[in-house]
Amino acid sequence: MKKTFFVFGFLAFVLVSAISFAFGRKYQQQAYILEHEKDLAKEQPSPHDGVGMSTGYFFFANAPGLKLSFRKRVLKIGSAIGYHLQKDDEIYYIESGTGIMKMNNESFPVKAGDAILTRPGSSHGLQQTGKDELVVIINYPVK
Repeated sequence: MKKTFFVFGFLAFVLVSAISFAFGRKYQQQAYILEHEKDLAKEQPSPHDGVGMSTGYFFFANAPGLKLSFRKRVLKIGSAIGYHLQKDDEIYYIESGTGIMKMNNESFPVKAGDAILTRPGSSHGLQQTGKDELVVIINYPVK
């Protein structure tokens, strides 16, 4: 009787361990997503009816349940993101290059290392200036 109980106990332990391992590995595989910008690059017109062409990188666009947009935008020489009304908080981080940010009809220069928070109800646009492309990281909530 003790031997039978031990065998069933041991088999139950092995079964629970195997199931836990299988589901644990599945969870680990879903615990992060790694994407490479070279796989995401899309040449397209500048957003919000802007001028010129740009390259967009839409990171984690297919991540289930993600409520945050994380994008990289490269504005080509002479390009601009069109002036538009902001409905949610949005952060622009200038990674490289120079530009002019127009915010509520006032303009100011931006350069690498600058971060701009645009608040709901404000209007803004961004124009590339200088001899290098303007590289911007853009972050905002997704509904």
